[in-house]
Amino acid sequence: MPVVTLVPARMASNRLKAKVLADIHGKPMIQHVLEGALKANLGPVVLACDHPDIAAIGHKISVATFLTDPDLPSGSDRIYQALQLFDPEKKYEKVINVQGDLPTLEASLIRSVLKPLEDPNVDMSTLAAVIQDKNEEENPNVVKIALAQKKKTSPGVTSQEPSLDPIYRALYFSRSCIPFGEGPHYHHIGLYGYQRNALDTFITLSPSRLEQQEKLEQLRALEAGFQINVHLVETVPLGVDSQEDLDKARSILSF
Repeated sequence: MPVVTLVPARMASNRLKAKVLADIHGKPMIQHVLEGALKANLGPVVLACDHPDIAAIGHKISVATFLTDPDLPSGSDRIYQALQLFDPEKKYEKVINVQGDLPTLEASLIRSVLKPLEDPNVDMSTLAAVIQDKNEEENPNVVKIALAQKKKTSPGVTSQEPSLDPIYRALYFSRSCIPFGEGPHYHHIGLYGYQRNALDTFITLSPSRLEQQEKLEQLRALEAGFQINVHLVETVPLGVDSQEDLDKARSILSF
């Protein structure tokens, strides 16, 4: 199952200027992300960036690096442009998108996002974790997912109740707390896997109504009929959007 991991990174950021180059214990943040992706050992890692200063980090650690159009509207467009340059012959069937502002991301989580794509009927994959902090349920910056859980039966076993599968199907993504009522709610982790042909199709789609309303790009795929499966994991990596987040990342990664 040939796999390529792409890391999109851009210089502009709304809340923390040039955050991907922010120093964390002597390394820029994007280097921590790239090294984490390399540790997953899933195949080549490609940096898709919009500025020579970011590209220099990829070259420094011998990662395939491509300068992409700085006016591209999203990380998905950025990785797709780099992918066309890196693999025009389409040798790689599975594509993983790792955001460039996740310096604490563990290699095991990158491997986890690949698991749902073993089913050829699954177009895209992503990760989620059970929300432990009730404050996150009402925080619009924490994206929630409504999930349909499958049951599975071990081969040849008929006398026991089927166990629950750790891979779910995504029904909807929202900044609101969904579904209504008590019970587990799930924190979406912005890490994606694609079947190569699904990514080819996704890039051709126009932004959808729900995507524009919720400001969530993955809803474009759901509205187009894509099947997105979700691997449930136990940890949520820290996304860096502010100085406070950066300070937390420095603390987490302190040696």
